Amino acid sequence: MPEASSLFTRLEYRLAQQLFHIRWLPRSPRTQRLTMHLFQRCADAGHPAALAQYGHMLFHRGVSPQDKARGARYVLEAAQAGDAKAQYQAGQIHEHGCAQYPRRDDHAVTWYARAGEAGHPLAATRLARAYRHGELALPVDAEKAGHWQALADRLAGFDELQEDGASPASALGAAAVDKAGGETRH
Repeated sequence: MPEASSLFTRLEYRLAQQLFHIRWLPRSPRTQRLTMHLFQRCADAGHPAALAQYGHMLFHRGVSPQDKARGARYVLEAAQAGDAKAQYQAGQIHEHGCAQYPRRDDHAVTWYARAGEAGHPLAATRLARAYRHGELALPVDAEKAGHWQALADRLAGFDELQEDGASPASALGAAAVDKAGGETRH
């Protein structure tokens, strides 16, 4: 029976994704409630992508502190399951803190490193900046900053661009990394 429920959870998640991304569907409150309900059911069933996406939505768009705390818990659960985007978000949660998870630079660095090693370019970029400027309670270390920046460039595909003579900054411009906060939408 677990396989049947797993199949059902995957189908529910696909339906929630479709409802979330279909532009022609009217954005009625009823449709939004259904979509969020489906995401919640899938997250509660342990679906890794649903944990990450629903957790992200709750954490960033939740109204109450309880919603934000539950969203952070879902994100951290997905991060522990190996989801690179959730690992990056876990780093953000620990860097900035919230009611349930106070600011912990050491945890933020750990999650950013896991996400960067798993292929998330923004996490590698954040670590490069942290080592370059001594942020997140890290010492200024040009060698480590260079390592993380090289990884970020490789993950973002800049190494192919540099072979063609284009500079990394001109390739993505301000869309890749917001210079003020180091965050983008993903």
